[in-house]
Amino acid sequence: MPEKATIERARRLEREGKSPSTQAGEFVREEIRNIRKGRHGARSAKQAIAIGLSMARRAGVDLPVPDRDAASSEVRRKAAQDLAKGRSGQRPSPVRSRARVKALKKESRSAASPRALSRQAKSAARKRGAAARSRAAKKAARTRQRA
Repeated sequence: MPEKATIERARRLEREGKSPSTQAGEFVREEIRNIRKGRHGARSAKQAIAIGLSMARRAGVDLPVPDRDAASSEVRRKAAQDLAKGRSGQRPSPVRSRARVKALKKESRSAASPRALSRQAKSAARKRGAAARSRAAKKAARTRQRA
């Protein structure tokens, strides 16, 4: 269950007109923070990010299901399920939540290390190709606030 402050930050971003992926970033950030604090672990940086995205969808962020060529059928099915749960407003089962945290407590804390996250970001960027990376860099430069 995400913290109230995280949900509020995501709602504020939504009101500002930010994209769903920006709103979801707040949940991913919370997940990384939880792992670093030692509340639980994750098998990899990729899993930590996936947990954050799942929390975002279940909290009502309108983050679309990935395209057919971008993710496996299992990932797409889970994303669709999370979106449906977020829209239904159904509360998570306390028993299931405890089981999830109990399993994650057994995992390593190194998934949220700066090195692991850097490695994940680099490998994700490599998959995208030069043109997409260039577009992203140009967009970042355009949206950067002036000093």
